[in-house]
Amino acid sequence: MSYDEVTAARVRRILAHHGARETQLMGGLCFMVRGAMCCSVSGKGGLLIRIDPINYESVLGEPHVAAMRLGRRTMRGFVRVEPAGYQTDQALERWIRRGMEAAAIRGRSSVARTKGKKTSGRRAQR
Repeated sequence: MSYDEVTAARVRRILAHHGARETQLMGGLCFMVRGAMCCSVSGKGGLLIRIDPINYESVLGEPHVAAMRLGRRTMRGFVRVEPAGYQTDQALERWIRRGMEAAAIRGRSSVARTKGKKTSGRRAQR
């Protein structure tokens, strides 16, 4: 699996003090913050950023941004940002900050969904 090493290094520097974890996922190098995906660097050129679905439509109207498509499906919680959209460190930091904010929201909603639920079956046995 290949990804843009230069962009990955830039993202690592930004996330260095945020406890980010790296994993290979969705055709790139994924950065997880507090257990939720924040962003992913791909080899195709571009950055996949988690976005709060409430802001999805407005973010799509920004320069260098496109919908994230996985096969026929459009993933409303993510956008793809072309390299021109994060050329400067300031622009990249802005995108990463948005991804961290959306990851934090995702993390809180995951906890809310599972709070009070009893697990059964295979998951309970793990």
